[in-house]
Amino acid sequence: MELPHLFRLPLAAATILALPGLNALPAAAGEMWITNEKDHTVSVIDTEALTVKATYNVGLRPRGITFAKDYSELYICASDDDTINVLDPATGIVLRSMESGEDPEQFALHPDNRHLYISNEEDALATVLDIQTGEAVAEINVGIEPEGMAVSPDGKIAIVTSETTNMVHWIDTEKAEIFNNTLVAQRPRHGEFSKSGDRLWVSSEIGGTVAIIDTATQKIIHTLSMNIPGVSDDQIQPVGIRLTSDGTKAFIALGPANHVAVIDAKTFEVIDYVLVGRRVWHLAFAEDENMIFSTNGLSGDVTVIDVDKLKPVKTIKVGRFPWGAAFKPD
Repeated sequence: MELPHLFRLPLAAATILALPGLNALPAAAGEMWITNEKDHTVSVIDTEALTVKATYNVGLRPRGITFAKDYSELYICASDDDTINVLDPATGIVLRSMESGEDPEQFALHPDNRHLYISNEEDALATVLDIQTGEAVAEINVGIEPEGMAVSPDGKIAIVTSETTNMVHWIDTEKAEIFNNTLVAQRPRHGEFSKSGDRLWVSSEIGGTVAIIDTATQKIIHTLSMNIPGVSDDQIQPVGIRLTSDGTKAFIALGPANHVAVIDAKTFEVIDYVLVGRRVWHLAFAEDENMIFSTNGLSGDVTVIDVDKLKPVKTIKVGRFPWGAAFKPD
């Protein structure tokens, strides 16, 4: 029987696999919150102990996840409920649910800490939700099967990637209108602005590439291809991307290739490939960016990577089909 969404599950045991020969990471106090698609839960990882400390029910097929700027609330796309669920991070209790449009997959919080930009995969829409009132303040027609969503650091631009149209749609957030489109490779899944806002990185899953786009011109300045010895090219399917705050490195989840690519963000050269779990989806940094966590869907676990050494140091068992990740400092 399905447990009520507000019911707190017992403390979950974590399977921790330490890799031999690697020193322990410096302690990073905080929590990494992981959405588990098939279990309809989130797992909470203590980033100092590297163990799962709690598991909560959060709605049907949770995917996108992000915190309020002050970490007082947690927002989760409950895709099969067509809602954004708002959790209290201190208790894991769902405080309220907001209608988000059909099949929300990813979202991005505007720097104003009030407006969520949501991709509605089944409706070919981007919905702008006022999280204070729970009302949709805009609906923007985009391409077919929108998924990736990002807002520029200055809040002036939102982007949506449409998987079937193979485009990045550029939205003026003040006007809530598309002002340009950029054609990219097949099935774009995720968009990530650089911290300075001058570049947008977009992964194309089936195209097997990552486009680096100039924000000012909306033109592609470089297309990144990757090759892993012993892995067939059709298995290299980029999805989640994270960029370091200093602008030196990009980490890219490569799907069924079971690796995370590490890229020099200045030269676009591959620095290394890090082996993780099966079917890696998304990534999130812990505090100070000394660790990055990957969600591995098919193996049902999270890999912890030492950012300095570029080595996996822990594997933590979570729920079924982990998808999204978001960090909360203590």
